[in-house]
Amino acid sequence: MSLPEADTEYLNQRGIAHEVTSESGMTCVVFPSWPLPAGFDHGIADLLIRLGPGYPDVHPDMWWFDPPVRLANGQSLPQTEVFEPHLGRSWQRWSRHLSEGHWQSGVDCLESFMALIRRHLEQSAPEKVV
Repeated sequence: MSLPEADTEYLNQRGIAHEVTSESGMTCVVFPSWPLPAGFDHGIADLLIRLGPGYPDVHPDMWWFDPPVRLANGQSLPQTEVFEPHLGRSWQRWSRHLSEGHWQSGVDCLESFMALIRRHLEQSAPEKVV
């Protein structure tokens, strides 16, 4: 499996490091050293996005980090306690789901899903790092 041309162009034009592989019928995109906002226990972590066979008409669901990402004080965020094996590694699953109508087929793409991940991380990080 490969990414749609628009996703590949977006990633290449922005110089976003990524690796695309296939596993269990899913297209897996790994973003090594994904930058995390202040307030987490790491500055970077590898990010995994798994795309189902119907993508981009069917939206992505959830994302994964390796190493696990917690708040700077060591506290876990809700719905991040499950670990799953993918691509020969153990990944921390961030169980986040899009609400009905949030994904627009033909409009949304990997760029919009990555923006959603960034917003969620920024909203999840504490205002101040202590």
